[in-house]
Amino acid sequence: MHRRDILAKLRAYQPLDGEDATQRDRIVAFVQNHPDCFERSLAVGHLTGSAWLLNRTGDRALLTHHKKLDMWLQLGGHADGNTDILDVALQEAREESGLDRIHAVSTDIFDLDVHRIPPYGQTPTHDHHDIRFLLQADTEDHFIISDESHELRWCTPDEALRLSSDASVQRMVRKWMHWMSKS
Repeated sequence: MHRRDILAKLRAYQPLDGEDATQRDRIVAFVQNHPDCFERSLAVGHLTGSAWLLNRTGDRALLTHHKKLDMWLQLGGHADGNTDILDVALQEAREESGLDRIHAVSTDIFDLDVHRIPPYGQTPTHDHHDIRFLLQADTEDHFIISDESHELRWCTPDEALRLSSDASVQRMVRKWMHWMSKS
């Protein structure tokens, strides 16, 4: 079954709190109920892969000012049929930053979030079932701003909290700070 690997990762995920567990349970149910969950053509929603991308020293994260959503967010995007969501997160981080030397800090899921995407052009409102991984770049230099972004910025935890009021970004900052305290 092409969903087996992602379901195993989701079941192994250790939620931070009750809300985090609710997000996990929603995504598990979505994947179980939709064999085409990896396809953007699934109108109700689909899986996406995101990157909480750290610099080499782990003290800054790269955020994008997303054009369509007009918000500061993590890098990420659609699976478009790829059932390896970690690979999706790595590809999206590379494409959206122009940085090519990026690796996973861990193959475990870092964070989960289900969020509503507003209508855009011919695309109706739908949900992104976002699976996020902690990644690290070997360099901070020479990133390239893609067509999907207004701006990219390396941020400390405090800067990220000031830039983004998005609850999921703020949650990832807290998880990142916890990760830094253990490193």
